[in-house]
Amino acid sequence: MQWACSNDNLVVAICCVKMVNSAYPLCRTGLTTNLKPQKISTVILRIRRTMSSGEENDVLFNSGAGEKAFCAGGDVRALAEAGLKGDHIGKTFFKEEYTLNGLIGTYCIPYVALIDGITMGGGVGLSVHGPFRVATERTVFAMPETTIGLFSDVGGSYFLSRLGGKLGLYLALTGHRLKGLDLLKAGVATHYCESSKLPELEKKLLECKNPDTDIRDILDKITKESKVEGYEFSLKPHLEQIDNCFSAPTLEEIVKRLEKDGSDWAKKTLEVFSKVSPTSCKVIKKELEEGATKSLQDCLAMEFRLGSHFCDRLEFYEGVRALLIDKDQKPNWNPKNV
Repeated sequence: MQWACSNDNLVVAICCVKMVNSAYPLCRTGLTTNLKPQKISTVILRIRRTMSSGEENDVLFNSGAGEKAFCAGGDVRALAEAGLKGDHIGKTFFKEEYTLNGLIGTYCIPYVALIDGITMGGGVGLSVHGPFRVATERTVFAMPETTIGLFSDVGGSYFLSRLGGKLGLYLALTGHRLKGLDLLKAGVATHYCESSKLPELEKKLLECKNPDTDIRDILDKITKESKVEGYEFSLKPHLEQIDNCFSAPTLEEIVKRLEKDGSDWAKKTLEVFSKVSPTSCKVIKKELEEGATKSLQDCLAMEFRLGSHFCDRLEFYEGVRALLIDKDQKPNWNPKNV
């Protein structure tokens, strides 16, 4: 059985070995641009049905539609435009989205996310909380919320705060993109597979007899076959600088340390800081500090409170306007700088 909700940026494929006669497809027709609230609600309903009726040999995997993306995130433009008209659908959206993230993080059936292609924002939440996350050479990961005046959500306060050193904070504040094997080296992905071998991998996942033990063996083997051992993390030359600068107690001190560093990397990072939302950066630094000692569920509850507040702030709408609506790339942040 395969349930699928397919569009330009997303297909949620829920595959259970023994449940072959389900009459509940996620979405029969219709294309959308990004992940919308009504689609998330439907996905949650199907996952709950799977959880309640799952059998011992079940396995669930989540993959993208086509070669372009796993999931590029939520339709923030639609949320912002609705919010400016007084329709706060964003609060409902965040509630549904974070509920799904929490379900994935506590799912009782083996959950495999095949993150082939663009994986950003909400797409990260659909994958990173599962125990098995498979990247390919086409994977592009980012948490770009500071560019739209938002914060690191979908459990970002939980998983970003648990990456090595200050890497998570760096990725959250700058929106830096990781590609391919970088996800494995950073700890965002747990395994790696060449995109040409994904059909073969999916077949093996669906045919495995004992998912609780077989899935890890299957994924370990295909990762080993991809010969990833000799790859050097693209950010390795800067990890010491990242830890030194981003371990500062305040955002202002981070900027001072980058200025003192003076390297090309530091100058490029400062250039990024000159463009992103100072408010978002302040909030993200605090939420990751809080998230480092909280459970996933507590982090998602904290993020829902943040999301509700951000829906009432003009910062988010201004960021979306500048990046996605008018596309002038000139957001009028308040305050304007750190």
